[in-house]
Amino acid sequence: MTQIICGVDVSASALDARIGRDGAWRRFEATAEGLDALIDFCRAHRVGLVAMEATGGYERRPFARLWAAGVPSAIVNPRAVRDFAKAMGLLEKTDRLDAGVIAWYAEARRVAPCQPASANQRRLAALTTRLRQLTELRVGQVNQRRLVTEPGVAASFQAVLAVVARETRALEAEIAALIGADPMWGALDQAFRTVTGVAARTVARLLAELPEIGTLSNKAVSKLVGLAPLARDSGTRAGRRAVRGGREGVRSILFVVAELVRRHDPDFAAFHRRLTDAGKPPKLVRVALAHKLLVRLNAKARDARNQRAQTA
Repeated sequence: MTQIICGVDVSASALDARIGRDGAWRRFEATAEGLDALIDFCRAHRVGLVAMEATGGYERRPFARLWAAGVPSAIVNPRAVRDFAKAMGLLEKTDRLDAGVIAWYAEARRVAPCQPASANQRRLAALTTRLRQLTELRVGQVNQRRLVTEPGVAASFQAVLAVVARETRALEAEIAALIGADPMWGALDQAFRTVTGVAARTVARLLAELPEIGTLSNKAVSKLVGLAPLARDSGTRAGRRAVRGGREGVRSILFVVAELVRRHDPDFAAFHRRLTDAGKPPKLVRVALAHKLLVRLNAKARDARNQRAQTA
């Protein structure tokens, strides 16, 4: 029997739901009552899967509420859905049409339900996001402070920086306590830190933004992060491989940390030297180093998970 899929186009104020590509459609308010009505709508149509795009966080509430009500759901990549629509010749774009395209994409790609993150996972993600925001705020304040000569304004900058420093310390302590309270996270923390150059913030970002690490093959995790070179061949022409897509936040921090690891790890230093001596472009070298670091961390995580499973 064919599974009935409901596509949901999520916005800040509304949820547009459509059964299949061009079936029944309804718009619900993005409120508690609207979510209850969406659940009733899905049950009435015997929906086996609800698919929705990642929309910068607006999807989290309906996604969690649907699962809590026993309605299997999945979050899909909006770029992939838009590329799919273009490939199908669908150039028009409305909320109603988008909901149908999401359902069609989920059916064509055989999208499987994905369980929502645990409460601790959501908390860690929120804490690391806030820590990153404070770090960016500090950098901005420090840069702006350099141009200030008026004592009163300079004092204002110092006051803000003091608050940022205090909040940063509090967040770091809370993150450390959260990771330390989870046996698996604690094991992964120890495993990651055996790589010189990997410190507390990197560990927290990996656990928050790449919880799959250690459960996937090196090839799969590289594609997930966006560090797997993608082929661009056609006929007899061999195009240049390039990386794209994936989890930008994880990829960005791996670029930075890989450079630190290179300074302390002879293996990484030799790898970097071989590539540069071969005349490889700096961008390629940077990607290759980040990929090498990801593979090593994935292996460390896999070993830690296996050891933890054996002793549990």
